[in-house]
Amino acid sequence: MNQLLAMRAFVRVIETGSFSRASDQLGLPRSTVSKLITDLEKHLGLKLMQRTTRVLTPTSDGLEYYAHANRLVAELDAVESAMRGKKLKAHGHLRVDAPASFANCLLIPALVDFHREYPDITIALGISDRAVNIVGEGVDCVIRAGKFEDMSMISRKIVELGFVTCAAPSYLARRGTPTSPEDLEQHHLRAGYFFAGSGKSEPLIFERGAVRHEVADYAFSTNEGNGLKEMLLAGLGVGQHFRAIVEGYVEAGQLVPVLQDWSRPGLPLHVLYPPNRHQNARLKVFIDWVIQTFGVRQ
Repeated sequence: MNQLLAMRAFVRVIETGSFSRASDQLGLPRSTVSKLITDLEKHLGLKLMQRTTRVLTPTSDGLEYYAHANRLVAELDAVESAMRGKKLKAHGHLRVDAPASFANCLLIPALVDFHREYPDITIALGISDRAVNIVGEGVDCVIRAGKFEDMSMISRKIVELGFVTCAAPSYLARRGTPTSPEDLEQHHLRAGYFFAGSGKSEPLIFERGAVRHEVADYAFSTNEGNGLKEMLLAGLGVGQHFRAIVEGYVEAGQLVPVLQDWSRPGLPLHVLYPPNRHQNARLKVFIDWVIQTFGVRQ
């Protein structure tokens, strides 16, 4: 039995809760992963997990062994990485998930530079605004906007994303330019964002000094950032979007900023990943590159 491989297999099975997902992430047949766990239990003389047709549950011995094995595997990876050196260790495959607008408008165009610097790293990019089960879906890291309270994940801030309130010239020619948040609420069409999980609308927010005004009643709304951008470009109403996403359209005259004497608080953009993967060389260089590349944007 390859004891180190068996330990890695056990750690990944516990994290994913599935032999199938663990085998996919390790690049091994499911039968091999199952045999490695069985051999490990025989070697230790302990029952590490309870198996049923539907659920895998670690025993108390299994949980204790997982804590030690997880730490040992991470330490071994760190030693190996230190001996190989930065450039030699930065290779392999990454599974990344990012919001649609950020992925399509900013990340994908910049990946050419990343590939130039790290040609031995391949990336599978999931694009969606939905919440992702990082461990269960085999994702190395996710990029998300907003505040996070999941203490089981490591979070690194990339940048504070600023907003701009804007509309297409065609809309302004048709309906006029709003002069205040109250005017916008009473006399204008609005386009905005809703959360797919709850169906709840994210309000337009306007602040000036101590005054705060929120508008959440939309004529058109979407649960995807690119959809919101397209709604604004189509002239369906006034809305708010990340300045970094729409600044090119503003510069080209396809979108026009309005209510510029009002502001909306910025939203932090983070990259999140499981704590046991912080020594992953390809993940480390990718995260460092993302922060360096987009951290200067406002």
